[in-house]
Amino acid sequence: MGLKKGRENPLAHVESPQRNAAGLAAPSWNSAGSRNLPASVGFRDSYYKVETSLPFIALTFDDGPHPLNTPRLLDILKKRNIKATFYVVATNARAYPEIMRRIIAEGHEIGNHTVTHSNLTTMSAAGVRKELIDAHESIVATTGVAPRTMRPPYGAITSAQKKWIREEFGYPSILWSVDPEDWKKPGSSVVTSRLVRGASPGGILLVHDIHAPSIDAIPSAVDQILARGYQFVTVTQLLATDGKG
Repeated sequence: MGLKKGRENPLAHVESPQRNAAGLAAPSWNSAGSRNLPASVGFRDSYYKVETSLPFIALTFDDGPHPLNTPRLLDILKKRNIKATFYVVATNARAYPEIMRRIIAEGHEIGNHTVTHSNLTTMSAAGVRKELIDAHESIVATTGVAPRTMRPPYGAITSAQKKWIREEFGYPSILWSVDPEDWKKPGSSVVTSRLVRGASPGGILLVHDIHAPSIDAIPSAVDQILARGYQFVTVTQLLATDGKG
């Protein structure tokens, strides 16, 4: 489906991916990552993916930052000019403020993933509210930047919670379209295969940067996805493409 008349093409100011001899996009750089693309919190209470035919994908990492894995991951992303979104747990954010600041400095996005990583569906509204407020304040204290989206631990959240969280915090609840189940530690090659196989326009990929094998999977996974012509953007940049394309 082409762009509807009167709508600006979000790719208009983004250079086309370089091509190699085989006609595939060069897997070593990501043209979207170097551009100031529009960003948005969207218009829905929650997103599993974004409805677009544009070749944008969001790569997201949960539960960090981790003192060893996250810096290694950041090196991998920097080399490829890939911008990702990190859903951090506030206890880790407080423990590793220098990593939090590096995430922001290198152009990535940070989202709210609560303080204790508890199942929100088992908690009172007051309990959920405290988790989100405390995590929000921890992120701002360490980075100076406020999170614009949240991800419920385990993906567990009710429709009613999504609604009032959006109303009170402005956060859309961000879930995912691809879960490689890396937390089960199936091996880096399996994680790579699942991420590549699941990639589609508007997709949101879930990975956990607290697991070393998951980081091992990233270079091959992102290179293969880039070679298929996709571009990586942050979650709020992806939300800005909802309904476009």
